[in-house]
Amino acid sequence: MRIATLNQNGKQILGVRRGENYVDLSKAAADLPQDMTALLAADALGKANEAAQSAADDALIAANDATYLPLVTNPPKILCCGLNYRDHAEETGNPIPDYPIIFMRAPTTMSAHNSPMILPKAASDYDYEAELAVVIGKGGRHISNTEALDHVAGYSCFNDGSIRSYQFKSPQWTMGKNFDASGGFGPELVTPDELPKSVDNLRIQCRLNDETLQDSNTSQHIFDVPTVIATVSEAMTLCPGDVIIMGTPPGVGSARTPNVWMKDGDLCEIEIEGIGILSNPIVAE
Repeated sequence: MRIATLNQNGKQILGVRRGENYVDLSKAAADLPQDMTALLAADALGKANEAAQSAADDALIAANDATYLPLVTNPPKILCCGLNYRDHAEETGNPIPDYPIIFMRAPTTMSAHNSPMILPKAASDYDYEAELAVVIGKGGRHISNTEALDHVAGYSCFNDGSIRSYQFKSPQWTMGKNFDASGGFGPELVTPDELPKSVDNLRIQCRLNDETLQDSNTSQHIFDVPTVIATVSEAMTLCPGDVIIMGTPPGVGSARTPNVWMKDGDLCEIEIEGIGILSNPIVAE
């Protein structure tokens, strides 16, 4: 199943992919929540898919005509795992972590597929980071590694756009990771049944103006998805709609000589095998 959050004539809806189209869930199943977090909390993905596959054609929206919103517009939490690719840690001169490095993003940092990621007035060192996003479907605390994947609703693409000068003004990365509309998210939630169970062998790429700058595989994660879920749930309750971002592979702009930064007028694409392509123009504030 593939599902997206869309803007249809000024109204937020959920669109379930059917072939080259989306099914407007507000027409196919008006009794279901029309918000991703609420749909996940109601454990209604299956009902949404059943309704979409049998919906009449008047509920269809051509995918090419869809206007996307951030996949989860109001996530309770956005948790990020830093330095989670061994070769990325090495390229940045950092030691290999022996415990997941977790930081948080605010919902205001998200930008939808095809919407601008904003280059802020405050700095020019705007870096790209291709990342796998994990969306939680079933909440819980003290989740074991063996049960962790049962809590996953699906996966998507994320561009963890980072203002490097602000990221390293202090030991905490929060400022550099939380500029408004600095992180791309989407386009679709892809449910686990469409992917290998452990998602630990997916090609992941970043292209800037059609030049491939990152090209790796999720097999290079230091901490896999179950480990990260189990670790963060030791401290906090995971909720439906929470997003966990799994770190970036090598090739970031700050590790290149000369540095490569995203600039006004650029186009940045994140592609993850089996999940899709997230595309964002870069626009100056």
